[in-house]
Amino acid sequence: MAEMDTSSQGGGKKKHGVTKSKKLSTRVDMTPMVDLGFLLITFFMLTTTMSKPKTMDLIMPKDTEKEEEQNKVKESTALTILLGKKDQVYYYAGLAQDPNASSNPDFFKATTFANTGGIRDIIIQKRDEVARLRNHKGEPEDVVVIIKADDGATYENFVDLLDEMAINRIQRYATVDISDQDKQWIKATEATNGIQ
Repeated sequence: MAEMDTSSQGGGKKKHGVTKSKKLSTRVDMTPMVDLGFLLITFFMLTTTMSKPKTMDLIMPKDTEKEEEQNKVKESTALTILLGKKDQVYYYAGLAQDPNASSNPDFFKATTFANTGGIRDIIIQKRDEVARLRNHKGEPEDVVVIIKADDGATYENFVDLLDEMAINRIQRYATVDISDQDKQWIKATEATNGIQ
């Protein structure tokens, strides 16, 4: 701790009849302070929790060339969502494998990421609709969401849509390259809505 240095033996000097007291020098030992500092650092290092990486788990299917091993999606359980520019979201029910599907004016629709009336409501509606269907075993069907991104879509919109999949507990979804037919539908809808 602290020590008093009494090494000098000289007494007080008298000067004009006044006795001066001897000044003692003090020395402070910093070893306990350093020990305490290291103990505190060690304590906080061992008791703190490290921040966990914020990543999203994606389960990817295995690549296979065999047609019978590939997962097939039913037209009735599919919802296709297309991401466009300026935070626009387009969607249609099914896979649009029928070339005459676009003749129905209500087939291809546009929405946004709004809290009410946005893509979340569409996903919930389709999920509930598909849950009423039964497979050959009598079990409820799962909705399958097909996600396609246009050239003007942003990464933020893609992540927002993946968040919607997690929020709405959609277990089966896939990202697929956008087709030329989908691009034509997006351009026609943008022209109708005045989006440049």
